[in-house]
Amino acid sequence: MIPSSSIGNRVINNWLSQKEFHPFDFQQETWKSIEAGKSGLVNAPTGCGKTYAVFLGAIIQFINAHPTDYHQLKNNGLQLLWITPLRALAKDIGRAMEEAIDSIGLPWKVAIRNGDTSTSERAKQKKNMPEVLIITPESLHLLLTQKNYPALFESLQMMVVDEWHELLGSKRGVQTELAISRIIHCNQELKQNGHQIQPTQILLWGISATIGNLVEAKEVLLSPIKQEGVIIKAIIDKPIEVHTIIPSEMEKYPWAGHLGIKLAHTLIPIIEKSKTTLIFINTRGMSETWYQTLLTVAPELAGAIALHHGSIEQHLRLWVEEALHTEKLKAVVCTASLDLGVDFRPVDTVIQVGSPKGVARFLQRAGRSGHRPGEISKIYFLPTHSLELVEAAALKEAINLDAIESKEPMILCFDVLLQYLCTLAIGEGFNEQTIFNEIKQTNCFADLQETEWREILLHLTEGGNALQQYDEYKKVEVEEGIYKIKNKQMAMRHRMHIGTIVSDAMLKVKFMSGGFIGVIEEWFISRLEPGDVFTLAGRNVELVMIKDIEVLVRKSTAKKSIVPSWMGGRMSLTANLGHILRQTFSKALSPEAGIELNSLKSLFELQADLSHIPTANELLIEQIEAKDGFHLLVYPFEGRQVHEAMSAILAYRIGKIIPISFSISMNDYGFELLSDQAIPVDDSNIEQLFSTENLLADIQKSINSTEMAKRKFRDIAVIGGLIFQGMPGEKKKAKHLQSSASLLFKVFEEYDPNNILLRQAYNEVMVHQMDEVRLRQALQRISQSKIILTYPTKLTPLSFPIIVDGLNRNNLSSEQLEDRIKKMQQQHYSLVRQLIFITNECSCIT
Repeated sequence: MIPSSSIGNRVINNWLSQKEFHPFDFQQETWKSIEAGKSGLVNAPTGCGKTYAVFLGAIIQFINAHPTDYHQLKNNGLQLLWITPLRALAKDIGRAMEEAIDSIGLPWKVAIRNGDTSTSERAKQKKNMPEVLIITPESLHLLLTQKNYPALFESLQMMVVDEWHELLGSKRGVQTELAISRIIHCNQELKQNGHQIQPTQILLWGISATIGNLVEAKEVLLSPIKQEGVIIKAIIDKPIEVHTIIPSEMEKYPWAGHLGIKLAHTLIPIIEKSKTTLIFINTRGMSETWYQTLLTVAPELAGAIALHHGSIEQHLRLWVEEALHTEKLKAVVCTASLDLGVDFRPVDTVIQVGSPKGVARFLQRAGRSGHRPGEISKIYFLPTHSLELVEAAALKEAINLDAIESKEPMILCFDVLLQYLCTLAIGEGFNEQTIFNEIKQTNCFADLQETEWREILLHLTEGGNALQQYDEYKKVEVEEGIYKIKNKQMAMRHRMHIGTIVSDAMLKVKFMSGGFIGVIEEWFISRLEPGDVFTLAGRNVELVMIKDIEVLVRKSTAKKSIVPSWMGGRMSLTANLGHILRQTFSKALSPEAGIELNSLKSLFELQADLSHIPTANELLIEQIEAKDGFHLLVYPFEGRQVHEAMSAILAYRIGKIIPISFSISMNDYGFELLSDQAIPVDDSNIEQLFSTENLLADIQKSINSTEMAKRKFRDIAVIGGLIFQGMPGEKKKAKHLQSSASLLFKVFEEYDPNNILLRQAYNEVMVHQMDEVRLRQALQRISQSKIILTYPTKLTPLSFPIIVDGLNRNNLSSEQLEDRIKKMQQQHYSLVRQLIFITNECSCIT
């Protein structure tokens, strides 16, 4: 091991001393590990110097290798490849790196390569690679399509995957695994062919803030280099202050989203006393609403507050990021688009509107304030309905317990593998046995079977068993044992769609007078008529027409507008937070309850009077007979995603007892089955209804798994290259893509039922959409819990938001919905008054 007194270490410590910084123990430990030639994973709270821990280690490594002339060496070739999941991070990371390099006196160049990098800049990079290249996974795959791409990585000393927890568990993470594997092995190939490259293996490091399964995260990342590696975890007391905003009037019958906007005025004093504030909203649609609301409540914020989300045009987002960095903005309303950020961004305060539904997400956002070592991170929690105060209490407890969620890695993503092999076939081509052995060293494809590999190759060369009659699916040719794509048009098509991880079809929104303002999903805009006004990027615009893939609009002065909604906007409660939430409900009326639970005392007392407050080891089931039918309400507190599957299974199993039809509604706390006849659930059958016996078969029978698999298959077919999305300016509409995918799905089902992409579609439905593992664990927990059956005469506080969700599901207009909810609330408030009058507890009425 190189001693800590190495010249590189001394140079870095002298530089930090000049800046009056003292390195943390975890940073010094990382530097020592890098000097010793180790790879690994750095885990530290947001804002504690993770970036410098690894980046300065790379500089130390270079200085130690060139102790006498390190400050004179230029054009050294690529030394450090920095892979980042977000374009928005690249500029900040590059700025921080350049500042360090200039101060140290190292003549290195730092460059960025992503979808925004110009063609001329890319050509310049290829001709003379910088010492540091900051790149996204998609752009890294594009590099692999170039001729003689191994030479680009010939001098590479270290690869770093930033924010690894953001990539792990996604198909972009699989892309990263494959790219790392190729770069590692092409370096070994150069060495075997006699090239003069570094004598040691490339070092591989990951950087992660909030993740529960650190050991597994490290193993997945380091799988291609077959090293055990090290985990360096920062032991730093990074204080987090959570301030819950308590409404002055509490709803006893809450419904989702109704309370939040009413509390907008409470944010103004918080914004005013802070230099800069990030206001996190869970969905893009609601961020538009909140931006407009805050300007209405506080017009003086005009020009000092901005909006930032993923559907706003890039140059506007960059302006917001720069203005935030220079403190020109007082506040930014944002979504997950600003979850991540490089160290030392000057954000004083963070506000979380609505539950983040996960501990890791909440910590990540909290860490964006006080984003300097030693500073306090302040986050305010603003509930959007009363019951979210329970989640606030649970989040505080989760932070104390360090109960951070895990990210499960994806395995056997055949669609990503097909795309990757086409990428290699455009560049240098590949040898089937060499690449097979190589990709089996990644975590994702460690269990890839020889038969599956043969089928993948058959897909590439012949279109698989079912599509051999169609030349467009015969993409790859084999010449002297090397698989290559020689058709120039096919190669161009593939380059255009490298890195495609399917999302909902987006259309660009453009003013008639010129200039883009953002993107909108096709499904939303297709519902509007010319003349309709909607909000985007904080502006009201009038729809003029849709032309090709552009939505043409003009400015509108209309006071009322439609707020866009984007698909997938509702996040589901994580298992960790659900577990702590159940424990939190156990303390509902406890004398030791905190401020959040105490503020809900009257709500809990009403719930206890009408039904029951479930404890951690209980499952509450309510049966309520009302004018609109028979309501069966179940409260597992497992999150919307698990409840979707559980409700379908329960409905199916009840349907086996008697013929019955249901309408289903759910939220993160529970679900409702509504029928026009009595629902036969009682002590005699309750345990069997929630049994894990025949679970897989019942899932398949209770849901339309074929239809769900069809929707999954569309994404898989696009990623795998079976469906071409179209040239720029003439992209296929979503319905055309779906019809193409449906046709292929039908062909495979009929002529190739064991097709690997078909199997992948059904597997993704079961594993990711239905979350079969978590569902099974939930049912096992319920089987060991006490099941409480109650028969309330009226709706309860716990049931009310679920039933309201059901009203929304039944397509009532927003005005009709609010009128009906107010009527329901009034009816039940009347009941409350009667109950309180009887018990002489009038003081509970607000």
